[in-house]
Amino acid sequence: MDCRHIQFRDSTRLQNACIEPSANRGSELHLDQLQALFQVAAFWARDRKREDLALAIANSNPVISAWDHDHLIGFARATSDGIYRATIWDVVVHPDYQGAGLGRKLVQTVLSHPHVCRVERVYLMTTNQQEFYKRIGFEENATTTMVYFNQPIALPNSGLVVELECDIGC
Repeated sequence: MDCRHIQFRDSTRLQNACIEPSANRGSELHLDQLQALFQVAAFWARDRKREDLALAIANSNPVISAWDHDHLIGFARATSDGIYRATIWDVVVHPDYQGAGLGRKLVQTVLSHPHVCRVERVYLMTTNQQEFYKRIGFEENATTTMVYFNQPIALPNSGLVVELECDIGC
């Protein structure tokens, strides 16, 4: 597949404009198109809501997208403290474009971004694509992976469920 016409865009500076399409379609990440891309290519993200996607994007840097003219065909984002740790999220390429090196280019673009390129460690989670990421330079790391599932706290013996509110800048 000839992908020379595919454009990669850093949508980080446009995060606040990502809610609604405008006349300048090329400079903006369309959440409707992102939802559609997740539907066809990302089993882990099929049911994400527009509002939640907008919040995730607003808290990510960089946000990289791949476009075939005005069609979103690839996406990746990261979060980082800029020096010690970064995590890459939501690397996805439309099935019609897979196998052409676009996923590698998305990841490499994230890794070379100024907010990520100097961190000591870059993490990501994957269910089925370990070999793909190994070819880019990632290594399996079983020693530091833990997860906390944020959920309401049930108080013992009371049957009362308490939802805790974040009072630190939330």
